Amino acid sequence: MDWFLDLKARPDCRQTEHGFEDWLARSPVHAHAWEQALKTWTLLGEVPPALEHLWRPAPSATVAALPARRRWKRWAAATAVALAASALVLLAAPALLIRWQADHITETAESRTVKLEDGTIIEMAGDSAIATEITASARRVTLLTGEAFFDVAHDASRPFTVDAGGVAVAVLGTAFDVQMADDTTTVELARGTVAVSYSMPGLKENFELAPGEMAAVDHRTGDVIRDTIAPEDIAAWRSGKMFVNDVSVAAAVERLQRYHSAWISIPDPSLARQRVTGLYDLKDPDQALAALVKPFGGNVREVTPYGRVVSRF
Repeated sequence: MDWFLDLKARPDCRQTEHGFEDWLARSPVHAHAWEQALKTWTLLGEVPPALEHLWRPAPSATVAALPARRRWKRWAAATAVALAASALVLLAAPALLIRWQADHITETAESRTVKLEDGTIIEMAGDSAIATEITASARRVTLLTGEAFFDVAHDASRPFTVDAGGVAVAVLGTAFDVQMADDTTTVELARGTVAVSYSMPGLKENFELAPGEMAAVDHRTGDVIRDTIAPEDIAAWRSGKMFVNDVSVAAAVERLQRYHSAWISIPDPSLARQRVTGLYDLKDPDQALAALVKPFGGNVREVTPYGRVVSRF
């Protein structure tokens, strides 16, 4: 990766190219590692080529002037840089876009309290991002990712709206929690009244929640699951807990991921689909993960300090 970063940062530096070529030829282990890196990037599929000018074939006379071994090395290095750069852009683009859009953002396991100019208090959960817009006639917050608890200052002249994955929550003055996952948006109401609305092709819905109620909206189908929730379980993350109600193990793990420094993978689809309800301790994410999957025969394996694999074996 050091060589990759150097080559990417200095694509026209002959000294860097020579250093890389020397390193590549120094040991078969180096060549094998580089080959595995190339295979990893190609597994990501076809992406628009980056830095194409580095690996596009040069005029025949120039190519003929280089020794065959060196031509191969330079081609391999340039191609690897192009593939790696494309892959990194592909993987990093969503996160970079969120950071570009966000006015406030938290990192893994970090919480933050934001006070808006209208007096509204927003408590942000780990790995979350919001964008805010306060005008003379309206107040809008977009939950770009993660979860946040809103204690909205009353202002009848300026309705307050939260948008989370296409699900809009409209209020005047109230307290509620909004959590956005890949496939659902969940609203939990602590105080006041909120109107929840969303639309998709052929479907438009609008309903209200009363204190102590929650609703989960499926982004794909528009289906809504409504239930009651105990006051202490609303935004339980603020006291170091995670409350989930009849969600898939995959959805619960996605939520837990915001508090775990390691990447969590569930390669078993049948385990990922299991439904779970419970309260888990976010202060010990590994213990919470184990408790989450144990009832279904799941085990957590620490493959590296930065990776966990959940399976039934």
